[in-house]
Amino acid sequence: MHVIIGLGNPGEKYEKTRHNVGFLVVDHINSRFNGSFSKGRGPYLQSKISLDSTPVLLVKPTTYMNLSGQAVRHIIEYYKTDLANEILVVVDDFHLPFGSIRIKPNGSAGGQNGLKSIIQVTSSNQFHRLRFGIGSKHSILSGDMSGFVLSAFNRSERDHLAEMVEWATDATVSFVTSGPEATMNKYNRNYLEDSN
Repeated sequence: MHVIIGLGNPGEKYEKTRHNVGFLVVDHINSRFNGSFSKGRGPYLQSKISLDSTPVLLVKPTTYMNLSGQAVRHIIEYYKTDLANEILVVVDDFHLPFGSIRIKPNGSAGGQNGLKSIIQVTSSNQFHRLRFGIGSKHSILSGDMSGFVLSAFNRSERDHLAEMVEWATDATVSFVTSGPEATMNKYNRNYLEDSN
């Protein structure tokens, strides 16, 4: 079984913020494959779907971003999931420009508190993550990372958000059906720049 974990903050207040793109992508996957979220056995919502006959568990932690590791630990222990080979974490990335995604098999948290929590709780950075770019020139110049990630997308970004969520969804499906290497080769780029 593969587990796709979208990181974000629960509640209406955070629904449309940049920090919640992990939830947006997982919600879109769930909708595309007719899944249904329900309360999990730990601090998360879950939905079971199938991709090319592969069982997939979609997960949205209910812990708030900074404690995401608690949900991941419960999933690993309860479902006997292999962190390095069966889990993909979908997360926002302040350092990547909007329009880009990057899938990596390991690495540091890069200042992302959800990833930091997972690394601390599991004592490992050996897990795949799909980083969804939310950065902009303004975000770099402002220096207020917390304020930026918890704000809504601007109008220009909103015009392209649906197609970016679709792109990240396609990449996530490819991760399960075609494997990490093929997926990284195809999707690790700036979709919006390449489409123009």
